[in-house]
Amino acid sequence: MQAVILAAGRGTRMQPLTYDIPKAMLIVKGKPILEYTIDFLPKEIDEVIIVVNHLGEQIREYFGEYFNGRKIKYVIQEKLNGTGGALQACKDQLSGKFMVVMGDDLYYKKDLEKILSYDLAILAYEVEDSTRFGVLKTDVEGRLTEIIEKPKLKERALISTNAFVLNDSFFNYELVQISETEFGLPQTLAKMAEDFPVDIVIANQWLPVGYPEDIKKAEEIIDKFAN
Repeated sequence: MQAVILAAGRGTRMQPLTYDIPKAMLIVKGKPILEYTIDFLPKEIDEVIIVVNHLGEQIREYFGEYFNGRKIKYVIQEKLNGTGGALQACKDQLSGKFMVVMGDDLYYKKDLEKILSYDLAILAYEVEDSTRFGVLKTDVEGRLTEIIEKPKLKERALISTNAFVLNDSFFNYELVQISETEFGLPQTLAKMAEDFPVDIVIANQWLPVGYPEDIKKAEEIIDKFAN
């Protein structure tokens, strides 16, 4: 089975750390974040497609064409046009069911194993302040109906971790534009949810590494994520 890891961003919120290194290659306890991401993928994943742009050659040099028993491919996101655009760039490389994760987030290994048992799903996490995230709205059966991006009202809510189980039917839907320059993967999936049930799977642990101070947090808890 295939997994796509989105690692093309410039990491502007992590500057100056990302001036000379891709955000996904920042070091946590001696290893790049992206190495943890690959290692924590379920055993069913035998091929990984890494979407690159900013300093992507560093990622290619480190992981090569095979890494820890998995085939590695690279797709260049020529234009940084959001998560939807990043996945669209992989369209010709994907078939059937596949997983998508972010290259600069730390996911709990067992959560990724759990979500893979679903046909279409989003890995969700409950936060106290949802204003930085995409809030998931669900129907009475707990399945996705809508995503509210960065709501103004601070409240406890289930948000998207941007880990997904999808299939190639995703590419039958026009990407949803979320800004002047970006298209959203989760928002496009919400459109797909009008035709297919998309399950919401609650994560036990998750850490988005978005700011320099998150590196220290990651070093304190990373050992728990592999158990």
